[in-house]
Amino acid sequence: MAGELPALCKAAWGANPNLGTFTPHTIERFTVHHTAAFLKSPGRAPARARQHQKFHLSKGWPDLAYHFLVDSLGNVYEGRPIDAVGDTATSYDPTGHFLIAAEGSFSEQGLPAIQLAGMAELLAWAAVTYNVDPSQMRGHKDWAPETSCPGNAVYAVIADGTLESMMRDAIARGVKQVRVVCTDAAKQYVKDLEATA
Repeated sequence: MAGELPALCKAAWGANPNLGTFTPHTIERFTVHHTAAFLKSPGRAPARARQHQKFHLSKGWPDLAYHFLVDSLGNVYEGRPIDAVGDTATSYDPTGHFLIAAEGSFSEQGLPAIQLAGMAELLAWAAVTYNVDPSQMRGHKDWAPETSCPGNAVYAVIADGTLESMMRDAIARGVKQVRVVCTDAAKQYVKDLEATA
């Protein structure tokens, strides 16, 4: 194996408790989103994660819609449980979808290489863990044509095969194992990151 991919636990980034109940599912494919909120500074990412979750809870959903977020530094944030169906305000059924969201508005901004790398590592881990081929990765708008999500910059690396190729390369190297970290050091990392905003 090629080491670990830490994911900041929900307590570390300041999430609210889950509300309501989740619907179980089995992962069969991967769907990539963006948060559609322009990220001016990496230091604002934890606050944005809290805002996204608060908005999703206000819609009556039990948690953040996604299983993971990835910020512009490649940091991974824990979202809802992977074995729980995600939520969407668009016209597709997310049952069976492993949902990740790139933090940012990628119809307005470029996709940093380090963020793309974090997304690829996360998706490669999911592909191996759930025995799903990387070819089963799509953008949100592939399932719900009424949306522009995940934005032009993210969709470009899906459409041209870059992200899938990076997933396959990560698998060939030996995937990094996702480890949710909830240590004092993780919480301090978030505080230090927010101090740069």
